[in-house]
Amino acid sequence: MTKEPCDGCGQPVRIGGGIGDFWSFSTESTQGITLELEDGGEFFLCYDCIDRLPEDRAATTEDVRAL
Repeated sequence: MTKEPCDGCGQPVRIGGGIGDFWSFSTESTQGITLELEDGGEFFLCYDCIDRLPEDRAATTEDVRAL
């Protein structure tokens, strides 16, 4: 199992797959994704932080920094 910190909250986020899961036979899924924003920002965010981004407009780098 591999973990990477969320760029929003800083908490470790599980990344599923890869050799780490080969021996453990873990079936847990990844708990976040990398988002490419229209303003050029790219961030790895957990699903909780993604839910906190604005839904009425395109999210920006400033929105992620405000998390």
